[in-house]
Amino acid sequence: MSDLNDPRVFFAAERTLLAWNRTSLTLMAFGFVIERFGLFIRLLSLQHVASTSPGLSSWVGMAFILLGSLAAFTAIVQYRKVLATLKPVEIPAGYAVDVGVWLNAVVALLGLVLTAYLFQA
Repeated sequence: MSDLNDPRVFFAAERTLLAWNRTSLTLMAFGFVIERFGLFIRLLSLQHVASTSPGLSSWVGMAFILLGSLAAFTAIVQYRKVLATLKPVEIPAGYAVDVGVWLNAVVALLGLVLTAYLFQA
């Protein structure tokens, strides 16, 4: 339980949640670029062999996307743990505390959908 009675503690937790959201988006974007770069290299290759199996870059890219999804889900859990330690006086009245949680959850789910799509393609 926090003894500060200061709403800045809550806002710091929310900023941290949103920082993890940016981190997860960055990991997913990096993974997508890696996955698509492998396809680009195969298309440019002079020794182009028709292959339906994904290369190493596809697996590494999908791993980064999954890591981004995991980071978003973990950020939600950590944020909820911090919120549980705060007193009601530390959260501004009428403030929607779940907006960041929903944003992270949507990003994490879309990362999983993207991974499934890339795995299928």
